[in-house]
Amino acid sequence: MMRKFINRKEETEFLERQYKEEGLQVIVIYGRRRVGKTEIIKEFMKDKQHIYFLADKRGTLINAKEFATKAAEFFNDISPEVKNFENVFKYIVKRINERRMEKIVIAIDEFSYLVEKDDSIPSIFQKIIDEYISNEEIFLILNGSSISMMEKGVLSYSSPLYGRRTGQWKVTPLSFFDSGYFLPKYNRESFIEAFSVCGNIPAYLLQFDDSINVYENIKEKILKKGSFLNEEIAMCLKEELREPSTYFSILFAIANGATRVVEIADKTFMNPKDLSKYLETLQRLSLVKKEYPITEKKVQSKKTLYFIDDNFFRFWFRFVYPNKSDVEIGNTENIMKKISLEFNTYVGKIYEEICREVLIKKRALRETNINFNEVGRWWGHYRENGQRKEVEIDLVAINEDTNANKREIYFFECKWKDVDEQEATGIINNLKEKAKFVEWNNENRTEKFGIFAKKIEGKENLKEFFAFDLEDF
Repeated sequence: MMRKFINRKEETEFLERQYKEEGLQVIVIYGRRRVGKTEIIKEFMKDKQHIYFLADKRGTLINAKEFATKAAEFFNDISPEVKNFENVFKYIVKRINERRMEKIVIAIDEFSYLVEKDDSIPSIFQKIIDEYISNEEIFLILNGSSISMMEKGVLSYSSPLYGRRTGQWKVTPLSFFDSGYFLPKYNRESFIEAFSVCGNIPAYLLQFDDSINVYENIKEKILKKGSFLNEEIAMCLKEELREPSTYFSILFAIANGATRVVEIADKTFMNPKDLSKYLETLQRLSLVKKEYPITEKKVQSKKTLYFIDDNFFRFWFRFVYPNKSDVEIGNTENIMKKISLEFNTYVGKIYEEICREVLIKKRALRETNINFNEVGRWWGHYRENGQRKEVEIDLVAINEDTNANKREIYFFECKWKDVDEQEATGIINNLKEKAKFVEWNNENRTEKFGIFAKKIEGKENLKEFFAFDLEDF
């Protein structure tokens, strides 16, 4: 299984930049579970003097004693008797000064566990910073996986540690492109299928085996009772949230097609007014995102849609959670039949998001002459014979340059299937009809059209519109 450190150039450059600063540095690293924070820290520390300590939930005294043991190992000492974290830092400073050591990195991993078990920890570390290490060449990293705990207990204005940090970084999931390095044996199509299941979280990608197909991985790595990925979602939500059952209901509703507030409320038997705080929390945790039609200048709640912003959560709530009884008794074949029937449709929706990322990447690398300021989805409605008709466009890119009097709008359909030249042309003709309903500089705009598909037979003959398939990824 591949264990190579993947990219994270921005994060490691940030740490290196801060490390070059003189004097005490207090760096806060945080982000959701399994996103790769610890690996980033270890990669950064590997060529530096460092003390690394992984905290747990057993309380302040036990953690302080184990931290002292780790520090003593670094100094090749016998572990000192300590009663608290202040004692440990006094010991560290004493040894640093005795040995006239240069800058040392001290990383406390899962700092949020300490805060969770003891709400005086931020005050204790404020005192440590102010009274014991303020004049030392120490690079202190406080890392935590509980986003709510880190934001409230460490980063908020009300926290005793507010103003003590010299830098902070929220670690986010990998890009689609970097995720591919974890499963190098897969071809493009198989990787997109795997990415649609695992998403862009390193720990989840590492669970998959690219020597077997995606369906076998789902069966062995997700549906098998007791497997890491089978239990992960429940553990993640229970650790982060006070009312996990409510969030389970909301995520299940969204994963199964309820995208508007009224629809989510209806599926969860909640008052729509009560949903906002839960949806805001899920957005802060990067588990849910809200979208508006790309052409909307004024945000209108009636047009707001909510989607799960993590592929593995999306897959788990779509296929695993509703079939938990079958999982419990090991009836994986029954679940696999359901997955196989819906999988192409499921992947197709995620493929639309991948196409957006590909288009942004191609523009950044100047691999296409498509220029745009914004890119996203569009949806709306019209009336025909008194009936309301819904219309959606997978991908819309806007290029508005008022100085050059340039207003370009690009429309794309994203099809998770193979198409030939004739079918692609038919799709574009249908797209042109849908584009008529998009209100954006209608009197003074240049319209261009395109298609994404798995494979486009005769692609080289389609000169009148943009045509991308997996060969272009």
